[in-house]
Amino acid sequence: RKFTKILPVTKTASFTARRSTTKTAKNWSTRDNPVPDAPGRNCRKCPRLADYRHANREAHPDWHNSPVESAGPLGARLLIAGLAPGVRGANRTGRPFTGDFAGDLLYSTLLEFGFTRGVYRRTADDGVSFEDCRITNAVRCVPPGNKPTGAEIAACRPFLESEIASMANLSVILALGGIAHQAVLRTLGHKVSAYKFAHRAAHQLSPTLSMIDSYHCSRL
Repeated sequence: RKFTKILPVTKTASFTARRSTTKTAKNWSTRDNPVPDAPGRNCRKCPRLADYRHANREAHPDWHNSPVESAGPLGARLLIAGLAPGVRGANRTGRPFTGDFAGDLLYSTLLEFGFTRGVYRRTADDGVSFEDCRITNAVRCVPPGNKPTGAEIAACRPFLESEIASMANLSVILALGGIAHQAVLRTLGHKVSAYKFAHRAAHQLSPTLSMIDSYHCSRL
């Protein structure tokens, strides 16, 4: 399967055009952590997000209203990195990109290119299965206004780091939006200024790992 079928790269940003030049970049050639770390249901690393989560629990007790875990097999070659759960999307359903327009677009695309099986029905129990693909978010809890702060993104970075370290076959990261793009670069120890975000741009982060940029699904 060619991952570039999802987002054909531009002539100025091919997979082979850009090798990492950052000496401090982390070496992910050995990924041996079997299970990625994840925040607990009542994580308080980000007080503002915890308070917002609590308010949503009171207003909507039947919603998920907790940090949203990643979905898909750890053995996948493709990792899709989003920004954060949407308040009426993943925050409600408990599965990344499930329950709102962004999910409608993402899951229909994944199905078209063979990365999922089943019928997407905007619920976490719709039976959709993932094929060689995993989905995560740079920030695991829903932020007010869908706008996490820099400190909140940094607080969640260890979970993204653990996620990547646990994926032994990872070869492509699809970053949905500029914040996810920057989060991946910082997680891997790269300088953000060395890799400009652009829709459909591709960056070679290491000899075995590429990142493709896309506008976020909610913006398309």
